[in-house]
Amino acid sequence: MVALQHEENGAPRRRPPAIWRTMSTLDSGLVHLVGRLRVSGGIPAELRGKPLLMAPNHIGVFDAFVLIAACRQIGIAPRFLLAGGLLDAPVLGPALRASGHLRVDRGKAGAVEQFADAVAAMRTTTSPIIVYPEGRISRDPGLWPERGKTGAARLALAAGVPVIPISQWGAHEAVYWGTEKVTGPMDLLPIARSGFTAPLRRPTFKVHFGTPVDLSEIDPARPGAGMRAHAKIMQAITAGLVPLRAGELDRPRFHDPTRPTDKLSPWRP
Repeated sequence: MVALQHEENGAPRRRPPAIWRTMSTLDSGLVHLVGRLRVSGGIPAELRGKPLLMAPNHIGVFDAFVLIAACRQIGIAPRFLLAGGLLDAPVLGPALRASGHLRVDRGKAGAVEQFADAVAAMRTTTSPIIVYPEGRISRDPGLWPERGKTGAARLALAAGVPVIPISQWGAHEAVYWGTEKVTGPMDLLPIARSGFTAPLRRPTFKVHFGTPVDLSEIDPARPGAGMRAHAKIMQAITAGLVPLRAGELDRPRFHDPTRPTDKLSPWRP
């Protein structure tokens, strides 16, 4: 049985599964151990308890942990649209599946059906769903958002839900990028070493929840609608990112020697 809570307007909403509440609590403790969390902005009262897509920039291995803690601080419990590999992982995978997170297998035969399932879930859920528009950690030398993909924008248009841009900075200082593929224990050493030193450095994690992106003038049926919506979302994320990284607009002060820098951001201001 799923327990119900009530919003201030009296409308019922489902509580997050107990396992996700527990994981979020542990996550918040970890984030506050590693660094300092600073959250600005929020979710408008009229959008709480309603279908909502949240789109953050992707700056590091640790930024999802920071996002969960930031959401918990403002009183929301989001679900993520996750790569199938995470949901199939031992121990972690079953916990994430039980928490209600959604699956996407990019480039595979079932991707179209999964997109339809995500649209249906988006229309009926009472908890926000987080989708990374970039799909991976940015490889821009300045760590500005990559070009990204239109999946998040197309999902929002198809479901007809508001989009909250999330801009974040500082999580890249907690843990090194490391490597795309882990083939053995040695591949984890850079991540482990940087993670163990983070509490000594105490980086500041800044997360800003922006105002909803206005997609009302975009007709989902017209060609190019996804790209136009995607551009508006990415521009909103970038605009919110600028004040968070004042003083390091060109390059991050923190240097991660493991992160590739072979792409250029088209959104860089």
